[in-house]
Amino acid sequence: MTQTEVALSRARTNEEYREVLASNLEEFERIARMVGDMLFLAQAENGRLPRPVETVALDDDIRALIEFYEALAEERQVRMTIEGRACVTGDRLMLRRAVSNLLSNALRHTAAGGTIAILIEDGDRGGNDAVTLSVCNTGDTIPPDQLPRIFDRFHRAGTNRARHGEGAGLGLAITRSIVLAHGGDIVATSADGLTRFHDHAAARHGCAPPFSETTGVSP
Repeated sequence: MTQTEVALSRARTNEEYREVLASNLEEFERIARMVGDMLFLAQAENGRLPRPVETVALDDDIRALIEFYEALAEERQVRMTIEGRACVTGDRLMLRRAVSNLLSNALRHTAAGGTIAILIEDGDRGGNDAVTLSVCNTGDTIPPDQLPRIFDRFHRAGTNRARHGEGAGLGLAITRSIVLAHGGDIVATSADGLTRFHDHAAARHGCAPPFSETTGVSP
């Protein structure tokens, strides 16, 4: 608003007006994303998220996300790997959003030369019905007193996270809402430069088990 008021205080060149409009558009897009995220969280809290109905090949969707982030990973000299495969029952777009949030966050907080390792474990092969997804990366350890609040909306785990992050602090809150909607839960641990989120889900009958997730994110 201040920038616009200054621009309107006197006559400007066309180029100056274009610069102000471009800057405003960037800010409007950021605010729109924040409002959209907050509306999503409000829907989750009121049980209004879509019911999981699709069979999702988790490994295929994650490989597509890795390809999407490949250019950014190369620019930041970060290697991304994936191992394992499994199908889950859920909402494909929501699951993609959850994993995308985790990969985006991990990319922001992994130092050059680091690795983001994604592991899919099909519990059916081990005698249970749970699927576990792990997204792990090295980085600064999150202080123990911050871990219980890592999924709070707008929360940032210390000054390092604030320096590296670009979002409004809603990504992990949204991820947790999606995991809960799919019968899972997440608990964060962080030590010796490796952060990991552990979650578990109850068994669900059908052609695929429910979505459960373990993620690694650095502050």
